[in-house]
Amino acid sequence: MNIETIDVNNSIGIVSEVLCGHDKRKGVLVSTLHKIQADNGYLPEDVLRSLSKKLAISLAEIYSVASFYKQFHFSPRGKKIVRVCKGTACHVRGAAKVETALIDRFHIKAGETTPDLKLTLETVGCVGCCGLAPVVTINEDVMGTIGPKKIKHLITVIEEEGVAHGEN
Repeated sequence: MNIETIDVNNSIGIVSEVLCGHDKRKGVLVSTLHKIQADNGYLPEDVLRSLSKKLAISLAEIYSVASFYKQFHFSPRGKKIVRVCKGTACHVRGAAKVETALIDRFHIKAGETTPDLKLTLETVGCVGCCGLAPVVTINEDVMGTIGPKKIKHLITVIEEEGVAHGEN
């Protein structure tokens, strides 16, 4: 996203007639952060600095807003986002073993990305598929009942070239 092309009044429409300048600029912040992340895969610091200057909003305020929302990321992420459910049902049924197998295989901890940017490993509180516990998602695809035998298949799916459904 070209920061210089941001038109605050156009971006927020008729509301711009009511708001003062600072509120107008804050009004486009979240949607602009979404566009920046869509272009880059994350929120690069240099782009946020440019945004800070363009909108006359402090960098601290931009980071405060962006860090409030879980969907924003400040470092590059992998092509495949693998999430291990750590909800109660998944925990009871062996999610820790699944997570350990992935950590051992890919040499990254939850919250980290492989150096080649092929994989980001995360944990989540609940996927909402408790009947399939333990559950792992690969981008938007759900894999359930990941027992000892299915862990090898899970790793194979993760290592396959291409991207799981739901990613470009």
